Amino acid sequence: MHKILIVEDDMVIAKAIEKHIETWDCQARCAQDFKDIMGEFSAFDPDLVLLDIGLPFFNGYYWCTRIRAVSNVPIIFISSASDNMNIVMAMNMGGDDFIAKPFDLAVLTAKVQALLRRTYDFGMAAGNLEHMGAVLNTGDASLTYQGQKIDLTKNEFRILQTLMESKGRVVSRDDLMMRLWETDSFVDENTLTVNVARLRKKLDASGLTDFIKTKKGMGYLVE
Repeated sequence: MHKILIVEDDMVIAKAIEKHIETWDCQARCAQDFKDIMGEFSAFDPDLVLLDIGLPFFNGYYWCTRIRAVSNVPIIFISSASDNMNIVMAMNMGGDDFIAKPFDLAVLTAKVQALLRRTYDFGMAAGNLEHMGAVLNTGDASLTYQGQKIDLTKNEFRILQTLMESKGRVVSRDDLMMRLWETDSFVDENTLTVNVARLRKKLDASGLTDFIKTKKGMGYLVE
């Protein structure tokens, strides 16, 4: 049974989410001490975090950074502050997805379940993928290049896996979003853009410059 930590200071919303998620055979807990979210995180040891941006004492960006310092657990931001700047900020801070308030509980649950499947049940194909000396390790979702291991988020792994499986062919943005989110609905294109940009920055820092190429109006590829 997967465990979901709900970091939302509006208890009406938090309890509604908790009740709905538990009908889908997940264990949910609402955070109570907003001064010590890391204490709540450590005590509950969740498989996924739902994180509001506007919180008492410290905002969701702060707690996302703190969580990312110790864990790669999936984080979905939930916020009424859904302008492009906040979506980009949430992704850059390490968020895996963003859901704008008000939202339908069925949509929230679908996104939670899809992210849990991608993270914990994504049954990787046997064997590794190689390109330009970089090896994508399908066993632990990391990339190795010149003896250096590059840790990837689940989204970054999915992007590279899809592109390297289609080496030499352009993969459209729509196809990538389908692969990442398993649905063509409720996905903001900014989320994909930020994930690709974050992955490119990580690759560039490791010496893999221009590993992912953009074909304007078409999509992405590795050549």
